[in-house]
Amino acid sequence: MKNIAKAPEPFWTKTRLVAMSLPLIGAILAVASGSADAATNAAAGGDLKQDDFVGISFWIISMALVASTVFFFLERDRVAAKWKTSLTVSGLVTLIAAVHYYYMRDVWVATGSTPTVFRYIDWLITVPLLMIEFYLILSAITKVPVGVFWRLMVGTLVMLVGGYLGEAGYLAVWPAFIIGMAGWAYILYEIFLGEAGKINAANSPPAVQSAFKAMRLIVVFGWAIYPVGYFFGYLTGAGPAESANALNIIYNFADFLNKIAFGLIIWAVAVNQSEADKVAKA
Repeated sequence: MKNIAKAPEPFWTKTRLVAMSLPLIGAILAVASGSADAATNAAAGGDLKQDDFVGISFWIISMALVASTVFFFLERDRVAAKWKTSLTVSGLVTLIAAVHYYYMRDVWVATGSTPTVFRYIDWLITVPLLMIEFYLILSAITKVPVGVFWRLMVGTLVMLVGGYLGEAGYLAVWPAFIIGMAGWAYILYEIFLGEAGKINAANSPPAVQSAFKAMRLIVVFGWAIYPVGYFFGYLTGAGPAESANALNIIYNFADFLNKIAFGLIIWAVAVNQSEADKVAKA
């Protein structure tokens, strides 16, 4: 009896995720308020100036990250159970980044200095989560060896640790740059020619293969923005002010593209596959 009418979904079930998201929004706004107060107390005249394009970029991206977080968590109710974890991770990435961006914004506005420590704390949490997404979307359609997960983690940590050692002054900028690039190259090998890439080619349906390829392109071209930022920040010989401006604007643009676009690709494939599964079962 396939044509039995389904009872309308009660109104409260359609809006429960909106209600659940309110504490999340409140928590983010509380962090924003507290960090803004800290910045005001830290330096006189700590207000955002209309010609401070670096500070403006911090503001724009922090707002975009908050909006993306709410969107990803609300959309969890729209997809099949096997995709919910992927959307949850996407929401966590943008949530963690949003909190850090509030603090980074205030450090910049109050002091004019690059918030290196906050940025790398953010990356040390969110970049591994982005790499986990490759593992999760493959796991949603087939059995994936745990070695794929650990190889992606190793490449990520090498890339980030190398970059931090150079930016924090613990290692000369060129050797640190080379170490970071080696970690990035290892990740690219795994998702293109390594086991992760082979599993995707052999087992994934067309929608998942398309998403996997789009995510790989982000890791190639989107992540290439970070070495550009490192180069303009430390390797051009420009003055400290010019270098700091270029570094932060480029890094901020890269985070905007990579964190949000990554999640939107996963959201799109999760929705498409969930709807396709419903049609197949009808």
